[in-house]
Parts: sequence; C-alpha cells; structure tokens
Amino acid sequence: MTTTERKPLLLDFEKPLAELANRIEQIRQLAEENGVDVKSEIRKLEARSMELREEIFTSLSPSQRLQVARHPRRPSTLDYIQAISDEWMELHGDRCGSDDPALVGGVGRLSGMPVVMLGHQKGRDTKDNIARNFGMATPGGYRKAMRLMEHANRFGMPILCFIDTPGALPTVNAERQGAGEAIAYNLREMFCLDVPIICTVIGEGGSGGALGIGVGDRLMMFEHSVYTVITPEACAAILWKDASKAPQAAAVLKMTSHDLKGLGIIDQILPEPIGGAHSDPLKAVNTLKQALLDNLEELYRLTPAERRQLRYEKFRKIGVFTEVSHS
Repeated sequence: MTTTERKPLLLDFEKPLAELANRIEQIRQLAEENGVDVKSEIRKLEARSMELREEIFTSLSPSQRLQVARHPRRPSTLDYIQAISDEWMELHGDRCGSDDPALVGGVGRLSGMPVVMLGHQKGRDTKDNIARNFGMATPGGYRKAMRLMEHANRFGMPILCFIDTPGALPTVNAERQGAGEAIAYNLREMFCLDVPIICTVIGEGGSGGALGIGVGDRLMMFEHSVYTVITPEACAAILWKDASKAPQAAAVLKMTSHDLKGLGIIDQILPEPIGGAHSDPLKAVNTLKQALLDNLEELYRLTPAERRQLRYEKFRKIGVFTEVSHS
C-alpha cells in the first residue's frame, strides 16, 4: 500500500471532517449508481469541508496542538533531512562506545552548501519507537551530537538541529552514564561554536532533552509544534496529582509557538499546511528549507565573534521581566 492509499489517522477533533468526507463519498456513489448529476452539490460540500478544516486548525487548544505535534505520521528528522539535502551521509557513534538511534546526524549539502544536520528521531510504529527509545536520547546521543558539532566547527560548516523529543531518556542507566553532564556540556559548548547554528522544533520539544541540541543563533518552530519545560502529563501529575488534568497543564505551560514567540523565546514560526505538516509533507519541507536558507544568509553576514555575542545575549534575555507598580 502506498502512502497516499493509507487510511488516515484521525485525531479526536478531526472527526467532523471525517464525517463530512464520508457523506461526500456516499453522495458521489449514490449519484453514480443512479445516474444523477450532483457535481454542484459535491463542490459545495467540498468547499465546506475546506472551511471546516481551516476553522478547526486555526483555533486549536494547546492540548490539541500537542496531539498534532505527536502525530505518528508527522515528518521526522530523517524525513526532513533527506528531503531538503542534495547529499546526505549519516555518521554514527560518540567515540565513547555507543551509537544512540534516538539522536541521528551526519553531513550533507543544502542547496550546494556543506552542512551538518542532526536531530531527535522517533519511530513510525511501536517496534520502531522501542528501537529509537521514542526519540528520547541517551547521554551517548548527546555526546554523538557534540562530536558532530565539533566536526562542523572545525571545517566551517553551519549546524542545523531538529528538535522532536518528549525529553531525554529518564532511566537509571542513563543517569549512571551522566545524562545531566552530557546535556550541560552541550549547552556550554554550543555557545562557543564559531559557525552558524539554527535549531528548529519540528514536533515535540521537551525539557533538557530538547535543550541538549537547542542552543543556536536562531530558534524556529513549526506552527503546531510545542516546546516546554515538562510534558503536560507529568506537570499535571506533579501539581494536581492527576494526569487527567493534562489539558489544563498544557494551557498554563505556554508551550505553543505563538505563546513562545510572544515571550521572545523563539525567533520564527514556520506556517504549516492546513491539517498539519503530516497532511502535506512536501509543503512543510519547502517551508523549512526556505527558512533555513534565509536565516543562513543573514547569519553569514556576521563575524563568528558577532554571532557568539548575539547568541549569548539572546539566551540571557530569556526570563527577563519588568515589575510594574500599581501604587
């Protein structure tokens, strides 16, 4: 079965769209069986379907956006890398004895420009997700990422990071291997790199697992992606002792692209096709590629020292607030 023939995976809030699509198909079949011309009626229903889809996807709640960000058919890091690059060679190993399949990376060319690309990789099904730790990287994954970034810095290649993880792997063994140290080391070293760094949240950006490859000159997010200090489920379990309050937690966490743009944490929102990136992956790929090229063009106008200083100032501003007296 080809991709276009696969049955769509519907989210809860998409059910009205499915019902309308079924209605259109039933009318079309009945018309064919009875030799009745209902083209104008079908066109009206199809137009209504497009309007309804736009209404739904322009008014999603934070918890609904999280569902879109976690959609199993949403384009992954490897999907984007293979689609935007002219050439691509994946590199393996952290040179300390491990190769984490949850964090992938390598060298390639973007419109002829040599680049290093890396990011979290989730699976397509349960078996693949288990093999890739559901996109939750081990300490070895972050050390592999740093090895690739140092390679990029040595040879003057820009770094493109794609973030899509609920967080770093939360196991006892990961802690024994130094998960906190590996992420902290990446945070420090990424501030010191000379080459341009562009980070893009393509799906779910969670906690330190996202930050481990998230220090850059530019931070972009796809429209329906999320970026948060903790998953809503974990937040609800901690604050209310009730994971069912995850939608409430999603709202207060301010994790959507529009929330974060307003707070000055991200630099750019990448629009998605109506229905999410998984509904039209090619359109999402073109949007991402153009944004990367535009930002690289701007960043190459700066010297390495200017980029490092602006990168430092960018992150120092996060969390700054002003108290207003009401007296």
